[in-house]
Amino acid sequence: MPHWPELVAEKKQRQLKSIPQDWLVSPPPDSTLDVTGFPETCGLLNAREIEITNTSVNVLLEKLACGKWTAVDVTTAFYKRAIVAHQLVNCLTEIFVDRALARAAELDDHFKQTGKVVGPLHGLPISLKDQLCIKGLETTMGYISWIGQYAEKNAVLVEVLIECGAVPFVRTNLPQTVMWPETFNNIFGRTTNPYNRSLTPGGSSGGEGALIALKGSPLGVGSDLGGSIRIPSAFCGLYSLRPSYGRVPYCGALNSLEGQDSIYSVFGPMANSIGGVKTFMKAIVDAKPWLKDPLAVRKKWHEDEYNLADHGFGKDLCFAIMWDDGVVVPHPPIRRSLEVTKAALKNAGHKVVDWKPIKHSSAMQRNIRNAASAEDCMITTSVTGEPIIATMELDNSDAVTVPFRPKKIGVTAYQLWQVQKLRKDLRKEYLDHWEATTSGTGTGRPVDAIICPASSYVATPHGKNRYTNYTAVWNALDYPAATFPVTTVDPTLDAKKPCHVFYDDFDKDIYEMYDPETFKNAPVCLQLVGRTLEEEAVIKMTEIVDAALAAAKYVYQ
Repeated sequence: MPHWPELVAEKKQRQLKSIPQDWLVSPPPDSTLDVTGFPETCGLLNAREIEITNTSVNVLLEKLACGKWTAVDVTTAFYKRAIVAHQLVNCLTEIFVDRALARAAELDDHFKQTGKVVGPLHGLPISLKDQLCIKGLETTMGYISWIGQYAEKNAVLVEVLIECGAVPFVRTNLPQTVMWPETFNNIFGRTTNPYNRSLTPGGSSGGEGALIALKGSPLGVGSDLGGSIRIPSAFCGLYSLRPSYGRVPYCGALNSLEGQDSIYSVFGPMANSIGGVKTFMKAIVDAKPWLKDPLAVRKKWHEDEYNLADHGFGKDLCFAIMWDDGVVVPHPPIRRSLEVTKAALKNAGHKVVDWKPIKHSSAMQRNIRNAASAEDCMITTSVTGEPIIATMELDNSDAVTVPFRPKKIGVTAYQLWQVQKLRKDLRKEYLDHWEATTSGTGTGRPVDAIICPASSYVATPHGKNRYTNYTAVWNALDYPAATFPVTTVDPTLDAKKPCHVFYDDFDKDIYEMYDPETFKNAPVCLQLVGRTLEEEAVIKMTEIVDAALAAAKYVYQ
């Protein structure tokens, strides 16, 4: 077998050849940090294509369904913008223009002949994280060892999306092993944040986050084991959903730690609107994925749950704000976004109380991942001898050990069972804790949802995203969680605060990271957390919060 650098060079050359030459542009210099405006000024997209790519998912589907826009036109517009995005932030892995446009043409032919759409996602281009197998394409998942391995069939989710009328059109970058909250691998390199290319877009679905932030895709699919949908969505200013286990099919996709079923990875949507999140979830669930994936939950989309039948039908909701997790105090922009959201909800007539976190410092999830993750990585990389990435730092000499990386020594089966028992006990303890909030809400119900940081900071410089507990705890509890944007970092409003009483040295390290100029203009997002299998309610409550924030902005402008 060729030496691994030769395999990488050959793969990168094939990727470059897959880009239409007349779609290549002259990107701004590296010193230009904010590139969000470049796709519309570079000259590649015409006025109609700019209009298409600035259109929300629901309006896109309406225009496709009435024949105003064709699937070929919409796919072409987003493909051109995706290729521009890739030249700016290095977000794509697999590029298959002819195949996607052929699929779009088939959909247009069907519409022309029948006057009907194929399904609820008819003609909608959808980007996919590089775990979702598409028949006939490579899925490397950032591993050099998997170059040249072509999928023999579609992952179930891809199959369902195609049945719904969607057009899978690109696959997106991710970190080697997938188990990083940043995005870099030895094949495709580093993805950067379009709001500030000196910052990370997060991970592991960082390619999706960066692409959608640049409007190179109207809707994307990420995966989430400890925050990998929500962290890049938060860092890139997006709406997203980490659903409960089994709500979205996973069968046929690739992953690290396959066979580990203590805490499942899940697929979920990422978009520029909460409407796009709802559209994706409803389409997938209505397609009855449990008939194709034995682990998919047999639960239909419930409109009464979406209408908050279990939450007073959305009247006088009670939200609980978790200001910090008892481990790391969030940076000033995160604190300000919580205060802004609290004020907006109160102005909208809802009640807001404080949430007391319990046992968020638990290393349980990390211990489950560490059970055999080092062995998993070593076996996979041993085929080519590629190095296992140990840091996301730009300068390795400045690297620090991050707590979520796998330990070289695993645990015994018995030790793993003890960790799994702790998780089971924690889920019961948290259930009781949530139920006990009934006495303080004034609604006769427990707290309707938790609003909390998606991270202790906004997008960090590369290699500095060291803490993921703000998202990972909800994976361990299997609580669905959505992200939503609130504001951007303002150095004046978000000046560094005086030292607080630190929980420990790690909390102090995170505090000392903050410099408002470093994070200037970075998006600030939060997450809304519900209870297991409450996806419909979480989406609706996120819509309510989003509307309250929009109303508050209107009032204060």
